[in-house]
Amino acid sequence: MDYYFSTELKNITFEEAISKTKEALKEEGFGVLTEIDMKTTLKQKLDVDILNYKILGACNPSMAYHALQAENKIGTMLPCNVIVQEIKEGNIEIAAVDPTASMQAIKNDALISIAKKVRAKLEQVIQSLGIS
Repeated sequence: MDYYFSTELKNITFEEAISKTKEALKEEGFGVLTEIDMKTTLKQKLDVDILNYKILGACNPSMAYHALQAENKIGTMLPCNVIVQEIKEGNIEIAAVDPTASMQAIKNDALISIAKKVRAKLEQVIQSLGIS
């Protein structure tokens, strides 16, 4: 089982891809709680250069609430990560975690049911970006 799904956007700037991704997440009820700029972090900490790479910590509050009700330690796996990474100038890959893959380790049917709903929403985000 793949642990993510993705799409590639062409002829777009990295900043435009971030903006489009955030908007697509918002359309599916997600907010972005965190943004980790891997390019800047790795440059500061290791003095290495990579292409633009951001990790967006996306959360759908309703789904997160239900997940916490089903499994009170599930916060260790929240929020859902969505990456926006530059493959080459003008080509940006957007990838989202498949929450059902990570939740399989937890033997909780209610949680798996919620993860499937979150997966469908994240798949819709990725599909909508690929349509542009």
